[in-house]
Amino acid sequence: MELTLDRLTKQFGARIAVDRVSATLSPGVIGLLGANGAGKTTLMRMICDVLRPTGGQILLDGRDIAELDDGYRTLLGYLPQDFGYYPNFTALDFMRYMAALKGFDGRDGRKRGMLLLEEVGLGDDARRKVKTFSGGMKQRIGIALILLHLPRILVVDEPTAGLDPRERIRFRNLLVELSKERIVIFSTHIIEDISSSCNQVAVIDRGQLKYFGQPEGMVHMAEGKVWQFSIDGEAFDELDKSFVVHHIQDGD
Repeated sequence: MELTLDRLTKQFGARIAVDRVSATLSPGVIGLLGANGAGKTTLMRMICDVLRPTGGQILLDGRDIAELDDGYRTLLGYLPQDFGYYPNFTALDFMRYMAALKGFDGRDGRKRGMLLLEEVGLGDDARRKVKTFSGGMKQRIGIALILLHLPRILVVDEPTAGLDPRERIRFRNLLVELSKERIVIFSTHIIEDISSSCNQVAVIDRGQLKYFGQPEGMVHMAEGKVWQFSIDGEAFDELDKSFVVHHIQDGD
């Protein structure tokens, strides 16, 4: 399975949010890295067929997704950064309710819901109310929800924002496990998330694709632009006036 972005462009009035982005995505975790406002969400919404591009096209195995229509949407699972849930439902009741909305009968919905809760590590918490869950647990129930219809393409928007380090690691590991037979597009602005879990990374800046490839290759982009050295306090005060300093560590 291949998802091809071919000169994908989206313009809102005079502003170009996504500017001629081209890339070929295959099964694995693809990290979408960029600052807030870089165009990540607009790009993901076009991939999810929520927004139609101003120019270019998206191809699934060589076929335009506009022609596939609902056949393409059935392959998609989308988890936004914030999603709605019923706080007083238990996790299992919430899964059963959402399964019923997707056409599962009562027995199949319960069985499928429980199976997915176990898959995302929430089997022991199935009868707890969702409002008692931590941020990481709520994100994992979100993943369980989008897996109800067995999607082949998962699009996940800033899933680790606000999570503590342990929950972040657990969630990243879950995405890696799910990516063995799926394309997982994982939007983030946290470099650690990219380096530890992604097969490929796409760097977006002001709507343009600045880099697409393996995370290790990003290191070469900094050559000649980023330096690390030791300096005394007085010299640093002068240096800080002329250069952008990203990180300071006291050597004492």
